[in-house]
Amino acid sequence: MKDRPRPKTNVLRILETRGVSFETREYEVDESDLGAAHAAKAVGIPVERVFKTLVLRGDKTGIFMCCIPGAEELDLKATAKATGNKSCDLVPMKDIQPLTGYIRGGCSPIGVKKAYPVYIDESIVLFESVSISAGERGLQVLLAPDDLIAAVDAVLAPLTFVP
Repeated sequence: MKDRPRPKTNVLRILETRGVSFETREYEVDESDLGAAHAAKAVGIPVERVFKTLVLRGDKTGIFMCCIPGAEELDLKATAKATGNKSCDLVPMKDIQPLTGYIRGGCSPIGVKKAYPVYIDESIVLFESVSISAGERGLQVLLAPDDLIAAVDAVLAPLTFVP
């Protein structure tokens, strides 16, 4: 019996509609490890090129999203400053799907239920291509940083520290 092709996600449909060149990579999902390091290893690219998507709430601006390199941690103080907030924090896990339409481990800044502001760590410009979730667990999309920035109208800012 032949495997059926994976249906296209909203992320892939949006990128195709925009004429963006991209590559997809599938991997086996490990429910006990949904982190960027696992995804990077599974798809064969360095973890610093896998950008994880985080959903936050600022005290002044409300909900926004950040994309940061997989091996780094979000600096909440720097992020608040970059986003025009006095403080910000990650939204509770239970709120991610209602806010974005995506589940943990499959959250993407592209194709979100509602268009929230997106901030991407400025280190993204160091790479020829980066990987983000394609909108579901076990599927990554590789694309040029400029294409990702344009697709979500992102603002670049220093958002991280290395743990």
